[in-house]
Amino acid sequence: MSDGKTVTLTIDGKTIRSREGMYVLEVARENNIQIPTLCYHESLAPSGSCRLCVVEAKRDNSSRIVASCLYPVSDGLEILTNSERVLAVRKLVVELLYARCPNVPFVKNLANEFGIKEPRFAKENDDCILCGLCVRACDEIVGVKAISMVSRGAKKEVNTPFGTASDVCIGCATCAYICPTKRIKVEEKDGYRKIWYKKFKIVNCRKCGFPIGPKEQLSYFIKIAKLPDNFYDLCPSCR
Repeated sequence: MSDGKTVTLTIDGKTIRSREGMYVLEVARENNIQIPTLCYHESLAPSGSCRLCVVEAKRDNSSRIVASCLYPVSDGLEILTNSERVLAVRKLVVELLYARCPNVPFVKNLANEFGIKEPRFAKENDDCILCGLCVRACDEIVGVKAISMVSRGAKKEVNTPFGTASDVCIGCATCAYICPTKRIKVEEKDGYRKIWYKKFKIVNCRKCGFPIGPKEQLSYFIKIAKLPDNFYDLCPSCR
């Protein structure tokens, strides 16, 4: 996101020239300044849902806590990535995640980094941090919208419509690959892939027998990319 105009800002005291319209997180990463994230991925539009990437944005005599993945840079902006206010917010976010998913190794390691031995909140036993990466990947990258956030409040979860096999799911497993907690399970057995209550027949290379992917996935790619009908008869090596 950029219109080409150059702006000057500071991040942790470092003067940086960047392009107007870029987000703070993007600029920080370009300059090797680390800001932790959970729901951010370079291939997806930022959502700001996890709030782990908060920073303190200062201008004139005022400051505010903002999500760096959604906050655009501008001339004269001052950003603090590890101020006391920032660290307090991040620690609270991690503590809430730890209470929700106390048995997820990824979350436990994050809690350890923030010095959290036990959360102050009642522990649950979930393995989904509700970051939304899987839902957005299914929508924005694959384009099928087979899963979504369903229900509200404490019952909110990622699922297919009505918790049954989705007619539009193509079995590509993009959701599972992008999930940071490995909550979405993919089972491959006897020439089939099972994910989201549905079994998909795996197509093998006609020449060497190497498994290429689910038939529904390959048919979908052939359609949207306007490929020849026999494009996936051979694996990349044999082709």
